[in-house]
Amino acid sequence: MRYPVVIHKDPESDYGVTVPDLPGCFSAGATLDDALQETVEAIETHLEGMLLDGEPIPSPKAIDDHQSNPDYADGIWALVTVDITKLSGKTRRINITLPERVLSVMDKYAADHGGTRSGLIAQAAIEYIASRQEGTE
Repeated sequence: MRYPVVIHKDPESDYGVTVPDLPGCFSAGATLDDALQETVEAIETHLEGMLLDGEPIPSPKAIDDHQSNPDYADGIWALVTVDITKLSGKTRRINITLPERVLSVMDKYAADHGGTRSGLIAQAAIEYIASRQEGTE
């Protein structure tokens, strides 16, 4: 998942990063690169806590959806990628049946993006469920 983040920097401080789609999730770093790397770890930790608490993982919104918020007025926007398939510990082997054409398309997409079929299925399922849960709230 790609989460939009807003970066703030005051003259005498480190870079501060806020994740608008995950209230309470923020990070900081001495350099911009450090701040963004620490933000990925903060998001992973935040999402892991949500999973352990049985909370749904929210789908990230577009940067445009957040830009009108005055809290982020002076910030710089960026996107960070988080591999949510690595969250919540152990994996379990399952057997599913899909059409060959779907498998072929999935495998190509996963390979082109440095992932695996299993990772793609897990991420797609989590994103699909999150999008459905948002519509019911």
